[in-house]
Amino acid sequence: MSSGIEVAKPFVAATINVLSTMAGITPTAGPPYVKKNNVAKGDVSAVIGITGHKNGTISVTFTKKCAIALVKAMLGDDIQDIVQDIKDAVGEVTNMISGQARAGLAEMGMTFRGATPSVIMGDGHTISHVTKAPIIAIPFGTPHGDFTVEFCFE
Repeated sequence: MSSGIEVAKPFVAATINVLSTMAGITPTAGPPYVKKNNVAKGDVSAVIGITGHKNGTISVTFTKKCAIALVKAMLGDDIQDIVQDIKDAVGEVTNMISGQARAGLAEMGMTFRGATPSVIMGDGHTISHVTKAPIIAIPFGTPHGDFTVEFCFE
């Protein structure tokens, strides 16, 4: 089994690629760490269940400021319903990060299928990772605020 740091690499590459392509935002990754609880590090999260090589979850949590910047970058001035648009954008970006990260993991011999993301909003919400395995969190910074990518599988 690859180490958490090795497994984190496809997530870092996918995240930078998706945000720079979709939103013109180039995030900076911080060092991955093992998260000790289920409390989200932001205001809006999308969670995707994955199955295959192992079972687990992938999540992306944005601060409100970063989520709004993401929506504005993706939709321009065409924002109809900010709450719904944030949910849609965070779900879509998380789905794309998940897909690209899974492609990178497949090259390492780990094949996963991803489910449809569910989006959770609110201060201090919790993220239910389905496994008891360590949750690896990768913090990212942008000029518009921070977000965190988490993954966990066993």
